Amino acid sequence: MTAINASIGFDQRLYAQDIAGSRAHAAMLAATGIVTDSDAAAIGEGLLTVLSEIESGQFQFRTDLEDIHMNVESRLKDLIGAPAGRLHTARSRNDQVATDFRLWVRDQCDAAQLGLTALMTAFLSQAEQGADWVMPGFTHLQTAQPVTWGHHMLAYVEMLGRDQSRFADARARMNESPLGAAALAGTSFPIDRDMTAKTLGFDRPTANSLDSVSDRDFALEFLSAASICAMHLSRFAEELVIWSSAQFRFVKLSDKWTTGSSIMPQKKNPDAAELLRAKLGRILGATVALFTIMKGLALTYSKDMQEDKEQVFDAADTLMLSLAAMTGMVGDMSANRDILAAAAASGFSTATDLADWLVRALNLPFREAHHVTGTLVALAESKGCDLPDLSITDMTTAHPGITQEVYSVLGVQNSIRSRTSYGGTAPDQVRAQIARWQVLLKAEAV
Repeated sequence: MTAINASIGFDQRLYAQDIAGSRAHAAMLAATGIVTDSDAAAIGEGLLTVLSEIESGQFQFRTDLEDIHMNVESRLKDLIGAPAGRLHTARSRNDQVATDFRLWVRDQCDAAQLGLTALMTAFLSQAEQGADWVMPGFTHLQTAQPVTWGHHMLAYVEMLGRDQSRFADARARMNESPLGAAALAGTSFPIDRDMTAKTLGFDRPTANSLDSVSDRDFALEFLSAASICAMHLSRFAEELVIWSSAQFRFVKLSDKWTTGSSIMPQKKNPDAAELLRAKLGRILGATVALFTIMKGLALTYSKDMQEDKEQVFDAADTLMLSLAAMTGMVGDMSANRDILAAAAASGFSTATDLADWLVRALNLPFREAHHVTGTLVALAESKGCDLPDLSITDMTTAHPGITQEVYSVLGVQNSIRSRTSYGGTAPDQVRAQIARWQVLLKAEAV
């Protein structure tokens, strides 16, 4: 029973939040006249001593005391004696742990946003460097249309920006204080829940005591946001694995983020990217685990909910490690500009530009233009050349109205410069989006 019941092995990570909540509670008990000022002062000072002992590594955690709450309270009693027994007035471990955990998850939302800002900054630096570097854009991992390196980097900035907004949104929604809900029904003592909420940086106290002690939505929202973020990191990790291969050679990763083979001396394995690609499994697994834990629980608190913390702790650690590693890789990688450009020009990547020109210049319906372009692609394929290499005579076999002007749209540089719609890949559009994000990230840092 001791082994399955005790949680101190992992919930000791909540020590700072637990002590902060207890100090706020003690100060409120004194302000409302529930305990004396002298007892509250002794409690407050004693809790600071406990905090110092834990942070200096002198504190002895005891499994027989089950959890962080009882460990702290027991040590407090050793330090100050009888006044320690008054700390738990008008409070339960149910609202105590709900408050501690919410404070901890709130801190993780803040940390995730800072980590995302650092990663977005690294992507913006890559985008700025290669705002006009041409590369192939893919659909189905087949060459589709030319895009710019900067445009591709900005795609991840957009993804990570949404991740930031999800963490910020989750943080705003969780920023209500459960402290004072007691076991489940509130308390008959004249407590001031607004005071403790304000002291702990919450916007307001929670409005329903039953929901207060049984809610873990805040943890589920954090895990959900973390899972989506980890999925984005996994997608770019997959691109790094592909791009750094000998078959692509789009990017070069330094020895900082790769490893050698134990038997093949020529190998440079993108191990960091591969591990990042896999980290989503842990974070998503934690998300599914907590959903499963919560799905069948009648109100209010059940001991099942003790299983919430290890999942969230592991997911948060994994996410922060992943963000840091990806930031390092993005900042350190170097793009092979010439290889990117050569790849962009292959695979008939300007076929859509040809079809668009036929619509604009010859007023063909797009479906007919699509057919004419397909005919010319097949012809170029049979000749072993690309579309710009076809002669005007070749071109007119597909449609007699084609003129020399068609060659102005067939080069990859012409293609990317023409994509001037808002959010498009034209270098001017890319630079405008870089500037927009630089302003947004600077504003967030203030």
